[in-house]
Amino acid sequence: MLPTRVSRNHLLQSLVLIFLICACFAVRLPAQADDSVSPLSAQPRDRVAGFIDEERRLTLHGSTHPLATKQNDLGAIRPEFPMERMILTLSPDAEQQRALTRLAQAQHDPSSPFYHQWLTPEQYGERFGVSENDLAQVTRWLESHGMQLEEVPAGRNLIIFSGTEAKVQETFHSEIHRFLSGDEYHHANVKDAEIPEALASVVAGVVSLHDFRSHPAHSGVRKVDAQFSSGSSHYLTPADFATIYDIGPAYQQTLTGSGQTIAVLGRSNLKLTDVRQFRSLFGLPSNDPRILLNGPDPGIYDSGEETEADLDVEWSGAVARNATIDFVVSQSTNSTDGVYLSAQYAVNHNLASVITVSFGLCEAWVGTPGNAFLNSLWQQAAVQGISVFVSSGDSGAAGCDSASAPRAVNGLAVNGLCSTIYDTCVGGTEFNDAANPALYWASFNAAGTQASALGYIPEVAWNESGYGLWATGGGASAIYSKPWWQSGAGVPADARRDVPDVSLAAAGHDGYLVVQEGGLVVVGGTSAAAPSFAGLMAMVVQNANARQGNADTALYALAAKQASGGAAVFHDITSGNNTVPGQVGFNATRGYDRSTGLGSVDAWLLIHHWSDANLAPAFQLSSSSTSLSVSAGGSSTMTVNIMGSGGFNAAANLSVAGLPAGVSAGFRPARISGSGSSTLTLSALKTAKSGTYRATLVATSGALQKTARLNVTVRPKK
Repeated sequence: MLPTRVSRNHLLQSLVLIFLICACFAVRLPAQADDSVSPLSAQPRDRVAGFIDEERRLTLHGSTHPLATKQNDLGAIRPEFPMERMILTLSPDAEQQRALTRLAQAQHDPSSPFYHQWLTPEQYGERFGVSENDLAQVTRWLESHGMQLEEVPAGRNLIIFSGTEAKVQETFHSEIHRFLSGDEYHHANVKDAEIPEALASVVAGVVSLHDFRSHPAHSGVRKVDAQFSSGSSHYLTPADFATIYDIGPAYQQTLTGSGQTIAVLGRSNLKLTDVRQFRSLFGLPSNDPRILLNGPDPGIYDSGEETEADLDVEWSGAVARNATIDFVVSQSTNSTDGVYLSAQYAVNHNLASVITVSFGLCEAWVGTPGNAFLNSLWQQAAVQGISVFVSSGDSGAAGCDSASAPRAVNGLAVNGLCSTIYDTCVGGTEFNDAANPALYWASFNAAGTQASALGYIPEVAWNESGYGLWATGGGASAIYSKPWWQSGAGVPADARRDVPDVSLAAAGHDGYLVVQEGGLVVVGGTSAAAPSFAGLMAMVVQNANARQGNADTALYALAAKQASGGAAVFHDITSGNNTVPGQVGFNATRGYDRSTGLGSVDAWLLIHHWSDANLAPAFQLSSSSTSLSVSAGGSSTMTVNIMGSGGFNAAANLSVAGLPAGVSAGFRPARISGSGSSTLTLSALKTAKSGTYRATLVATSGALQKTARLNVTVRPKK
């Protein structure tokens, strides 16, 4: 036996050697994203370390509103000007984001163990929010500049705080000035905000430092008398809507949204007496909405905002007549749109299985931090099982122009509130009934419900432009790539997220009846389509007895099944367009199109056949072998396969991660659409070091990614 000292020295040397071998192995074999690793294993890690140097700063590009120009600048506002309830968006790290993306996909894949395993806001924050240390660092930084902390929501991806213009300037190095845009006065930051470099890995940006807000997406508000049909116009009552879109059989089976909650997002209050009068007039059961004030009561902000509140609350509850309607009201501030405050409140309090939003602002005007906020929030909603519905807008293909403008001047654009891949964007149609209204409408109104519709009415894309741009919003996102679920007949091969996804009636021609200030008004616009579809979704959720998350994953799967002989869930809209004065838009065509999406729906078939979509479009990645050898100075090949399922026919890009130095990969082809094969060639330089390395095959299609292990052996040159 060796002496104790020698044994200990030998043991220490062995441990050092083992450590060095492990270190080399760690360098050679970097950790790769792998489908076998649970997406719920993600954990926040500290990213803010050490001293926060205020002199070393980073610009948050895209945080200045395009209308805050030198030409419109009227000068600085007073230093004590209040900037209340600002939103600082916090970002996950790269590993968390990959896991979150995988989880959002797996929750909609019936073959996954995570299928419909929804998170709570607290669980979301624990896995995908920032670390407690980073949160403390950022909040201390804000407070060190005199900012008042208002709220840190459960998702740990936002901080809500307040201050003054002087504190904003001190914190973000950007003055707040007054601007004249058209005939409206606004205030906004004059240049992009800045933050210390030490916070750049955690802080995505300040959502807004201005009062350029989203716009209600309703049109053609006018008073009507008690006659519900007038000339060629036939106003929509809830019973008419039920007849046209075939909701009656669902009502007969007591599918009325009972037990479900729809969160309606607003920034102006309403009069409860108007909702009660609406329901009484049209024979709906008594069912008061719950008005949830998130902060001070803004009261009735103005007539237009009151119309939006009445429309959204009355019609979401008219379709899902027994659902609970949570009307979330947040007052807009000098820095933050009340709709954004209501949105984060609804998501972080997990209020509802369905959310509806009827406001719009084009992606460019939402700004880079605003788009990051919306994408993050709707993704959080999706993994909590919430189905979000957003109106596509009323400016046709010209989303950056006001719907009331005589001519579009800002080019093609879409609504940034609806263009993320985690919400359903709802466009508009109009009934093609003017030539012979007697075919579709009775000459009298039924007692009790005031109904006069006789059945389904053929539809075209909503376009009442001419005196304004009033038409269904739609087009391609300038920000988001094509999501994995958006495929099928008519979907453009543009590698972009296209909107809308679906549509419902939106024309003022046969507008929706609303009670406002005790009187009847008729309203059009995609603002009516979104809450109405939210009502249908509440009935879907009731029938399924479970939250459904991102509805788009099922809607496109149902359209694919319909195309191959499945249930006729969608009314395919093939006429009309969303071209407006000054901007050529998109025609309604067979299959999907960028004016009406997949079309409108037969509600009974949608509800009854929802489970037919339980196979979400997806693909699997495989290879002819799990290992490949290559000699230094030579090359080797193998076959890589993509197998699509659930109607998947999108393009997947192939790559290899984790290859050692001196080894490169090439695919022929490098891109596969639907299902197919590719030849992978690994080439090694003469200088490539011998050894066995663990690499990863990667196939990416939009937000969907699949991986497979690949052991690569480099042999000495022969």
